[in-house]
Amino acid sequence: MENVEFEDIQQEGDEFKGILISNILNGSFLTRRIILKHIGFIIWLTFLGIVYIGNNYHAEKVALSIINLQHDVKELRAESITTASELMRLNRQSKIQQMVKNNRLELKESAEPPYKIKK
Repeated sequence: MENVEFEDIQQEGDEFKGILISNILNGSFLTRRIILKHIGFIIWLTFLGIVYIGNNYHAEKVALSIINLQHDVKELRAESITTASELMRLNRQSKIQQMVKNNRLELKESAEPPYKIKK
């Protein structure tokens, strides 16, 4: 039991205290042992950051697509209403009579009302 070695926890705490702003700015803190010890975690955080940025771009693209599609739906709805009203106007009996007269077709209006054909 005499050969037991204990790791000095105080040494790791001193490494954190030793990182000064000047060391961060010139990049010398990256060569320290503590950074190499946590490189897996740093890579994981970098990966999550990239995924987050990609997800944000995708969400913005989908939102823009939704806005464009809503605008297209409004335009198509207005066009549909306009076309339906024009068709209703053209199907009036007075309009049909005028078109027959203008095109000089030899069609005559029926004097008898329509009736159902029974089996």
